Amino acid sequence: MTVTQIRRPAGRRGDCGISPIFLGIVAVAAVSGWAVWDGFADRRGLAVFLFVVATWVVTLCLHEYAHARVAHHSGDITIGEKGYLTLNPLKYTHALLSIVLPVVFVIMGGIGLPGGAVFIERGRIRGRWRHSLISAAGPLVNVACAILLMLPFMLGVADKWPYDFQYALAFLAMLQITASILNLLPVPGLDGYGIVEPWLSYETRRQVEPFAQFGLLAVFGVLWIPSVNVKFFDFIDTVTEWFQVPNGYVDAGYTLFRFWNN
Repeated sequence: MTVTQIRRPAGRRGDCGISPIFLGIVAVAAVSGWAVWDGFADRRGLAVFLFVVATWVVTLCLHEYAHARVAHHSGDITIGEKGYLTLNPLKYTHALLSIVLPVVFVIMGGIGLPGGAVFIERGRIRGRWRHSLISAAGPLVNVACAILLMLPFMLGVADKWPYDFQYALAFLAMLQITASILNLLPVPGLDGYGIVEPWLSYETRRQVEPFAQFGLLAVFGVLWIPSVNVKFFDFIDTVTEWFQVPNGYVDAGYTLFRFWNN
């Protein structure tokens, strides 16, 4: 998700090294992933929970990094100053929106929705294509992550892996698919709207702007409508079937993820 900010004077370009906080999250993902692989029978659900949450936060960071990196190379030289190139989720607009809310969405409904936002000073960027590419960069990361997570199933490699690890990967892939689809919706406040916004008239953008803050909540609300929810997840199942993810693996991963119910 990206946010437009009023132009201000350029500052320093630094603060581009990888954040220790991000490296810590990667370490949690790696250790918990090993625990899932090794099959900690007494804590298998907790291990899957930590693995999914940590990996999900890592992809959120990569999503926002993609926005920031493209914006940086498109003319917004303040990106480094804001710390967006450090992959530190605490540098986003609000820690609650960056980390807690996306995890809550996953726990409540097994849906991957976008989290934190980066402020892009659009006044520094010239060209509608550049503006569209900045908005598209984040969802493209989710698409790439979804494909990478499902490739082991498609190539038949995952068949030899522990079942719990396969379940966790299938669930993570589903989250990336939902994040890709929902983020690309042309709804104000989401990246899909950011892609088309530069091509709209000034009057249309002015009229739509007040609704941007409600776009994410509106999408989540619509997904709670039973008929919409069923059709949406039917489509998700179709996508996972394309990549030969076995039926039921996503549900098994979600069940393990919610270890407090087991």
